[in-house]
Amino acid sequence: MMNTRALFAALLFTTQAFAQTGEILPNENLVLDGIPKLPGSIAEGVGRYTEFRAAGFVAWHPSKREMLITTRFADTGQLHWVKVPGGDRRQLTFFKEKVTSGAFPRHAGDFFVFAMDKGGNEFAQLYRYDVGTGDITLLSDGGARSQNGVGVFSHAGERMAYGSTRRNEKDRDLYVIDPRDPKSDRRVIEVEGGGWGVADWSPDDKRLLVVEGLSVSETYLWIADAATGEKKLLTPKGGAEKVAYEGPEWASDGKVYVTTDKDSEYQRLATIDPATGQHTFLTTGLKWDVEGFDVAPNAKTVAFVTNEDGLSVLHLLDTATGKEMPAPKFPVGVIGGVAFHENSKDLAVTLSTAQSPFDMYSVDVASGKIERWTESETGGLVTSGFKAPELVRWKSFDGRQISGFLYAPPAKFTGKRPVVINIHGGPEGQERPDFLGRGNYHLNELGVAWIFPNVRGSTGYGKSFVGLDNGVLREDSVKDIGALLDWIATRPDLDATRVMVTGGSYGGYMTLAVATNYNDRIRCSVDVVGISNFITFLERTEAYRRDLRRVEYGDERDPKLREFFQKISPLSNAAKITKPLFVIQGKNDPRVPYTESEQMVATVKKNASPVWYLMANDEGHGFGKKKNADFQFYATIAFMQEFLLK
Repeated sequence: MMNTRALFAALLFTTQAFAQTGEILPNENLVLDGIPKLPGSIAEGVGRYTEFRAAGFVAWHPSKREMLITTRFADTGQLHWVKVPGGDRRQLTFFKEKVTSGAFPRHAGDFFVFAMDKGGNEFAQLYRYDVGTGDITLLSDGGARSQNGVGVFSHAGERMAYGSTRRNEKDRDLYVIDPRDPKSDRRVIEVEGGGWGVADWSPDDKRLLVVEGLSVSETYLWIADAATGEKKLLTPKGGAEKVAYEGPEWASDGKVYVTTDKDSEYQRLATIDPATGQHTFLTTGLKWDVEGFDVAPNAKTVAFVTNEDGLSVLHLLDTATGKEMPAPKFPVGVIGGVAFHENSKDLAVTLSTAQSPFDMYSVDVASGKIERWTESETGGLVTSGFKAPELVRWKSFDGRQISGFLYAPPAKFTGKRPVVINIHGGPEGQERPDFLGRGNYHLNELGVAWIFPNVRGSTGYGKSFVGLDNGVLREDSVKDIGALLDWIATRPDLDATRVMVTGGSYGGYMTLAVATNYNDRIRCSVDVVGISNFITFLERTEAYRRDLRRVEYGDERDPKLREFFQKISPLSNAAKITKPLFVIQGKNDPRVPYTESEQMVATVKKNASPVWYLMANDEGHGFGKKKNADFQFYATIAFMQEFLLK
């Protein structure tokens, strides 16, 4: 729980930011262009809405019924220890950079491994944290441009297999290390491509289950010798159907468990025989994706989650009978992940609802008992009255049905309400009905409605839907927003003359594309780390992800595609933007380089329309530090007050 001293410190920081001048002052890492002075009254009015927290699951202790989680108490998320349900969160790491992932050996709790990057650049390094002393030891190469991911421990617990781009900053080779001895680190498999990773070890620790990801729609599984690196395909290539495999686990019963859309529109839970490659499907008849699962260490139970029109439903499967067991019902919301304890009894569940940010729960799979481990603060706001969003649908230009979630302001706001359309990134992503966070201020205090659309190309609606925006079909997803603008005009509670569009990453591209294609139908737009030109984006995004992105967007080296990209890119159509634009960017972004934002800002400025630009020198693909996120929020409110609400 947040103590009085911490709350006072947070309020003091905010007050000091504007007390002397009556304005909100940016910190030393923020670069502003075109943004006017922000009155301190904005920070005073929204303070509580910036103080919510969330908790994320990191790992169970391998022998004790205790959790390692991540949450934020100061400026960034750090690792914390929770020893009992509802217990104190004891902070373990104290870095200025966020720490979000970690892993214990399977049978020893004397240390864990975690990853941390610098300034949001995503070139994470691996570290060992010794529980007894608090000492921290660098395990990976420490290179400024190598990307290393927390891997998976062998069953014996002395080795961890993981992926790293250290060899050439492009290809994600596979390594094995004994974290107690950093000098034991060795490359086991040299690969081509940035989509490789280790999923699991065989029960006897002699082999590795390896994933080769080419796109959200195409994945291959390999089995490799853990000593020599010699590998063999488990899921053959060359068929007419592209197949995706997700979350593979090599269970103690010898089977490989996985979700896959093989012979199906949707991801189904299945097992694969490692010797023959034969698939056995455990869920059939579902019209929704199985979006995540975990196999109990004793392989007697599988917990899996279905994504049903964006809502999460927990299921428990008895592997002996192949039948579902009774599973407890969680509140309507989104389950971020499930993970079994080594005792095969306790299941960790991460859950968020419209009334609560992500928090940690556990389920006793034998009794169905649910226990809440964390209850994250919400800035003193009573969130029980926050309404769940409405699932809405509209027909697009080609008759296809598109859906999204509408968050409506409280009934105290009468008349037609202004609208913010917030488009998710990816594009292989999906908007879900979880906690709106700072966005609740717009609902509850400004009376602004939010719509989160899932345009074509989104996941969660079958693999055919995912492919509807690929290549030369890219602008069809933009037309889905045009159809949404038509639908807004039919709603008596929404004001079609006051619409703002926003989004991050690919959603930033969509924001800019809507601003160029539907300039006369919106009031303003806020682009966060968005793509402004597909050619320059693909040429400059980090090498380890460039070929993976070409599968989704197309290859800019192809003359016909290059011509198409040039035609549809927002930068080429920037002259059409006459409505106010706010662009937000992290200088260290490895996915969408900051040059994408800077070239867009420079071009739109020529239109003599208002352009605000905010860049953080210590951030990457979005703002992860609270002080930067707070200023971004204050500036966005000022932008909305000036250009959407007036």
